[in-house]
Amino acid sequence: MKGTTIGIDIAKNVFEVYVEDEAGQVVERRRLSRKKMVPWFANHPCAVVGMEACGGAHYWGRELAKLGHTVRLIAPQYVKPWVQTNKSDQADARAICRAVQEPGMRFVAIACEAQQAVQAFHRVRSRLKENRTALVNQIRGILLEYGVALPKGVAAVRKALPLLLAEERWAPLIRQFLLEQHAELLEWDTRIVAVTKAITQENARQPVCQRLEQVRGIGPLSASALWLKAGGQTYQNGRHLAAALGLVPKHTGTGGKIRLGGISKRGDRYLRWLLIHGARSVVAHVGNKPDRLSCWLRSLVVRRGINKAVVALANKNARVAFALIHEDQPYDVMKMCHAA
Repeated sequence: MKGTTIGIDIAKNVFEVYVEDEAGQVVERRRLSRKKMVPWFANHPCAVVGMEACGGAHYWGRELAKLGHTVRLIAPQYVKPWVQTNKSDQADARAICRAVQEPGMRFVAIACEAQQAVQAFHRVRSRLKENRTALVNQIRGILLEYGVALPKGVAAVRKALPLLLAEERWAPLIRQFLLEQHAELLEWDTRIVAVTKAITQENARQPVCQRLEQVRGIGPLSASALWLKAGGQTYQNGRHLAAALGLVPKHTGTGGKIRLGGISKRGDRYLRWLLIHGARSVVAHVGNKPDRLSCWLRSLVVRRGINKAVVALANKNARVAFALIHEDQPYDVMKMCHAA
């Protein structure tokens, strides 16, 4: 069926399908179970298929692409304006079908299995860190009840626990508690190191990640996350990538006047966090280095302050990363670190 467009509302077990022809007329509405999805699309003529970029969308995108369909993933916020009246699965499927036909619509690239595997490692690592942080906070809170005030941070607790266990002041029950908490802390550390090592090993197999790691402020985790975010995406340039990560000022405009505020903080919070902290490390260790980047950062700190200099470097690194990923060029140290 020439010119057919299909909108799919993805759910856990039931999928709403909305089909329109080239003239925008409704051809079919159907509800499919998970088992019937692939057979139905295998017997359907090739069409443009739209889905929201949500859980399972990348898997279904790869499966339908294998059947010859042209799959388009759309961010949910771009679908919402097309939802008529009350929200329902049927209304969402129609909205997706209409949104995918909109000229100039921005689509999300379908991630390959390797990218999704690395993304899973990032999520697992984040959860392990959250569990470790909760454990450390519990240890600090209980020790405070016994007159021991430990500084914030995992390193302080990791260093203090063996020293505290060497003291004779503890009752047997509390000593047993500290021993168990110390062992659990070491276990979380071991698991986090193992997941980080897996991410680093995957980076070694991806030339683009190796190029990204050469940029000051981008480490193995940031390089891996940037590859997941920007690899294959349809950003027009590096500025669009920086804007998608929330590293540009939010603004309001009326009467021909535009007022700039703080950064928008839109998009991927995890990747923005990595870039910001990587940039903060670079700014903190600028010292008296003579390269152009360090000179620029020192002058920016004087003019705008440390926080704005950190965000500016994170923005710059996102734009540099876009060039390294999409232009397939090596990182030119002389452009950023040439002696002043």
